[in-house]
Amino acid sequence: MHSSPAHRATAIAAVALLSTCVAVPAGAAGPVSVTVNGSAISLNPPPTTRAGRVFVPLRGVFENLGATVVYSNGQINATGRSHNISLRIGSQQATVDGQQQTVDVAPFIIGASTYVPLRFVSQALGATVNYDGNNNLVAISTGGGNRPAAPNPPPAANNNGNESPVTIGNLLPRRDATIQANRPTIQATFENGTVDPNTVHVAFDGRDVTSRAYISDRGVTYTPPELPAGKHEVRISGKDSAGASFQRGWSFTTGGGSSVTNSITNVSPAAGSTVHNAFTISGHTVPGSTVTIQVGVAQQAATNIGQVVGAILGVGGGNQGVQNTVTADANGNFSSAVNVGAPSGSVLGIVITSTEPNYGVAATPVKLNVRVQ
Repeated sequence: MHSSPAHRATAIAAVALLSTCVAVPAGAAGPVSVTVNGSAISLNPPPTTRAGRVFVPLRGVFENLGATVVYSNGQINATGRSHNISLRIGSQQATVDGQQQTVDVAPFIIGASTYVPLRFVSQALGATVNYDGNNNLVAISTGGGNRPAAPNPPPAANNNGNESPVTIGNLLPRRDATIQANRPTIQATFENGTVDPNTVHVAFDGRDVTSRAYISDRGVTYTPPELPAGKHEVRISGKDSAGASFQRGWSFTTGGGSSVTNSITNVSPAAGSTVHNAFTISGHTVPGSTVTIQVGVAQQAATNIGQVVGAILGVGGGNQGVQNTVTADANGNFSSAVNVGAPSGSVLGIVITSTEPNYGVAATPVKLNVRVQ
């Protein structure tokens, strides 16, 4: 049986007119404009307000976010930017990448148009939404212009207007990944430039965690406390050796925990050992785990070289730090040769992390200091 023209029109409009609610201050007046990555978009029908909120038709918005939308029997599914979102007319329960979440306004229908909360959907797709009350403007940003978001957001400029080419790679968890672990290893290596580790700041879910991260000129590692299920965001900023600024980030989703455990044992050299400039770090963990070994000259002299001094592994005297990533073998053994050209008597800080391969479960990092012979 063929559907009626009216029914088809309603279904098409439901797909075409997905919209948002963004809070509008009392007394705000005038038409509301919408931009995506700074470019104005034309919406038909135009935005409207209800009970202090603005609702905006979103076909053009979803297209600019690289998402597609399917509507069927009251079910709304949006897919794009490596994310999947499901909502239902009249329900505040939503699913984002398989995880249950709650929206502040349930999707509803006016005439032939279906409306959903833009802030929720856009952020679930990795975008941000801001409302400029002075100009009645809803601004949506993906961090990548009118194209799908780039692997790294645009670099920030320093006071001299210079932009750093530094990017981040070897991400754990992977960009846009969904993992079961609720306490994963978070790490990134710096690429395409030399970073001044003393300028680096790390933010996790909007909180500054720099003092709890391990930072060298080669990269960053951080193990958070137990996380709730849902989406999480990492932001790393700093300056390169030329003084140019950068700001990079990525997000991932945790899925509520796993019964799998992980640990790092039998580490060599032992804390407080004396080593040559070139030496091998080895140990044991879960077979197949991704093991990252970070080494740098300690920022300050150690009073007890069996303890890591400070969260930042500063690099002095022109010596480069080391950040090596290896995979534990079928027996769980790992090893990596390192060579830090540090002067005799220097104290090296070593941080070892391990992420098991199936669920992303992190071991408690091993942190120790050794002294160069």
